[in-house]
Amino acid sequence: MHVPDGFIDAPTSAVTGVVAAGALAVSLRGARHELDEKTAPLGGLVAAFLFAVQMLNFPVAAGTSGHLLGGALAAILVGPYTAVLCVSVVLLLQGVLFADGGLTALGVNITDMAVVTTVVSYAVFRALLAVLPRKRRSVTVASFVAALVSVPAAAVAFTLIYAVGGTTDVSLGKVATAMIGVHVLIGIGEAVITALTVSAVIAVRPDLVHGARGLRQRLTLRVNGALVDAPAPTAPVAVRTSRRALWVTGLVSSVVLAGFVSFYASANPDGLEKVAHDKGIDQKEEEHAAAGSPLADYGVKDVSDARLSGGLAGVIGVGVTVVAGSAVFWAVRRRRDDEVSPVSTAGTGL
Repeated sequence: MHVPDGFIDAPTSAVTGVVAAGALAVSLRGARHELDEKTAPLGGLVAAFLFAVQMLNFPVAAGTSGHLLGGALAAILVGPYTAVLCVSVVLLLQGVLFADGGLTALGVNITDMAVVTTVVSYAVFRALLAVLPRKRRSVTVASFVAALVSVPAAAVAFTLIYAVGGTTDVSLGKVATAMIGVHVLIGIGEAVITALTVSAVIAVRPDLVHGARGLRQRLTLRVNGALVDAPAPTAPVAVRTSRRALWVTGLVSSVVLAGFVSFYASANPDGLEKVAHDKGIDQKEEEHAAAGSPLADYGVKDVSDARLSGGLAGVIGVGVTVVAGSAVFWAVRRRRDDEVSPVSTAGTGL
């Protein structure tokens, strides 16, 4: 789904750039309310995990592969505003360092892969939780459906953007049919990965999953024939692992996925690449501005061994992403603290 340079004309790319910038501005402000002392450190980790899993292309049809987009997963784990920032950090680093996704098309990619997937998936997720039993299993089910829907939604969004600013004369109906058809299949893989990951985190630290907050039902007692809510428990919820252990486990898992497991990923073109080649959308594709990067195409320049080159690139990518993502969310968290401090000290005479 990473759109290269040349697929979309300059005016449309500029407009999507403005849309993306506006969405990032809103997300930076909204993330201040989502990130607290417990969840802020997870933002960079989620971004690094998304980077790692996006390297794992899985086969979905003859000659076609797919990979995680990540908007649904990030939104459920850390909140929708933070999710937009997570995916955007990944897309920026992929474009600048790895020549994956055009730089002039960065606005298109952020709008499609970060904003659309997050908004659609989180809306579906919340709608399902409103009607499902208030249990942890419902979070997993809602995660699966939300992720499943988010991928073809992104395909529809790309088709609409192409309809406005596509640089080739290809039937819109053919593009829509091919894009939506293959991305429904990719959505199944996205749904499985998202549900398994959310379920795993809920199993050890449900208090850190944004989408699972407030799901615990109040105990109901019968008093004099009437049902009343019992007082909320005051004891803290027992957890199976510390935040530090979860963070280390997540980072090690990301390194293993990007540095080792990625070597066995499918080498087939992803859904957009396949459709673009088959339908002729790629006729005016331009060479990537970062094609000369030492990490272009997820390999380390001058390292001849393919496995070692790809593994090193993956590990470097995870490291850079976790550092960049953590810096962003630390800054957002600090901005929130700075805004709260004057209010908290207003009556103290300080």
